[in-house]
Amino acid sequence: MTKDKLSNFSRRTFLGATAAGATVLAAPFVKPSWANERKIVMRDPGGPFTPGFGAAFYEPFKKETGIEVVGLQSSHEPTGQIKAMIEAKNYTWDGASLSKASHQSLVNLGYLEEIAPKGGPGPNLSKIPESMRTPHLMGTDVYATLIAYRTDTMGKNPPKNWKDLWDVKGVPGARSLRKHPFDTMEAALMADGVAPADLYPIDFDRAFKSLDKIKDDVAVWWTGGAQTSQLLKAGEVDCLFTWNGRAQVAIDDGAPVELVWDQALWTFEGWTILKGGPKADLVREFIEFCAQGKQQALYTPHVAYGPTAPDAYEFVDPERAKVLPTNPEYIKKMVNVDTDFWGKNKESASEKFNAWLLS
Repeated sequence: MTKDKLSNFSRRTFLGATAAGATVLAAPFVKPSWANERKIVMRDPGGPFTPGFGAAFYEPFKKETGIEVVGLQSSHEPTGQIKAMIEAKNYTWDGASLSKASHQSLVNLGYLEEIAPKGGPGPNLSKIPESMRTPHLMGTDVYATLIAYRTDTMGKNPPKNWKDLWDVKGVPGARSLRKHPFDTMEAALMADGVAPADLYPIDFDRAFKSLDKIKDDVAVWWTGGAQTSQLLKAGEVDCLFTWNGRAQVAIDDGAPVELVWDQALWTFEGWTILKGGPKADLVREFIEFCAQGKQQALYTPHVAYGPTAPDAYEFVDPERAKVLPTNPEYIKKMVNVDTDFWGKNKESASEKFNAWLLS
């Protein structure tokens, strides 16, 4: 999606026999095979998503259909876990919320089901812009990866871009970076002067040389979004990059934190269905429900990400809309992540990144 199109998109304000009875009572209880048929388990990111997705999706879906939805938090970008489940045919999850890049790496392996029924997408899913969904992924939210800093310690000399985040001497303060190649590679390249339009394909050699310059000054390598919220709230670091919704949690809780939208990276994440799972059709019914704008709007008080349904902004509080990534004032400053590149290169990039961390 182009910036202009996304800006327009964001404006579109977007369930005989006493003896026999004695025998049954005496026997151990065996759960009938149908007992879990009206229940699905979905992997979600946890943190603010727990109350947000509960209010927007899980609770109202059960009320409307009788189908129970259990959200389970896991590690970020859990492609390894999903591959293991599918190969063992042991499904802890029926579906999962995944980033577009992680979804693509699983699609390339044939490990995700198509989200629409054989007859095609339903009336709600069909309204999600094609740029916000794929045959195997329904985007639920647009998010940005950006720099966040504490104004009480860095307010007089804050980082204004990735170059500043790398400039430990000129812009002093304790730093935290993500322990994953996603976003970190792009940040390292822009810090080294690479223009956003020239980021892809990623020049890994140059990115790691850039990371070499800051490696010894990274106070914390974070591994989860909730961790970054806590780091900011507790003042354990002065600046880091994280997802805007996770930084917004710290702001909403009263932490003196400012966000830097310039050169932020944006993409989307959403619901997928694990290949070969026994409850794929129930998950498809759930996905169709989640495609409604009025439902997506209900997560925004908890998660500061932009809904994908065109009419969702009709139901979002105007003040909250000002801090969502699809705000036209922000999106024009941001960089669209090349998820096709990451879908093809995630595994090799992770191996290179982990080897670099240990070097």
